[in-house]
Amino acid sequence: MLTIKNLVTQYDSIKALDDISFQAKPGVITTVIGANGAGKSTLLRTISGLERPTSGTIQWFDKELTRMSVEAIVRGGITQVPEGHAVISQLSVAENIELGGLFRKRIARGDLAKATTEVYELFPLLYDRRNEPAGSLSGGERQMLAISRALVSRPKLLLLDEPSLGLAPLITAQIIEIINNLCRNTGLTVLLVEQNANTALKVAEHGILLALGKVVADAPARELINDSALRTAYLGY
Repeated sequence: MLTIKNLVTQYDSIKALDDISFQAKPGVITTVIGANGAGKSTLLRTISGLERPTSGTIQWFDKELTRMSVEAIVRGGITQVPEGHAVISQLSVAENIELGGLFRKRIARGDLAKATTEVYELFPLLYDRRNEPAGSLSGGERQMLAISRALVSRPKLLLLDEPSLGLAPLITAQIIEIINNLCRNTGLTVLLVEQNANTALKVAEHGILLALGKVVADAPARELINDSALRTAYLGY
């Protein structure tokens, strides 16, 4: 269980996250939605240790994350896929994937090979192009690669930041369906940040709506997707 209590992350005098609290259940997708500037990406960066909160707590089962280094958080099973299909263009597809498991090479070399095989099975296009530079991939293929690199670390909690950004709806649907299947089949917990509320709420079990750094709704996804007043007030449609 991911439990966030009274979390504040501040840039100078601006509170990007303003006393937010919520829980994300294990083994399912919880989505965080909201307009640009709502604090969604800051939330993920704070959970993964890339930003340090001013106050509040972030607990992953029995671990208090706000006192841990970024490396310790990753080693503890929490991995973030940043927005923008972030890959290292000059490296090959295979080399990018290998980077995701570097810290596991000494302790789980056999499983690392197995995890690499599994991500190629999830995304066969990447296997076909494994020796090509990552910069030659399309946007959708780069997103698949970024997710694959995260998955070879065998995360227990996957933080996904705007995976649909700049992608065609069909590619987005394929990626989201793969993530959904991983949750059902492996028990992976996913915190999905999305500006496309419809896409996110259709696949998630639970939804958190952020506005100007505050939680304005915390409810089952099916309730949020049918709440026209919330959509109009905070999402603009």
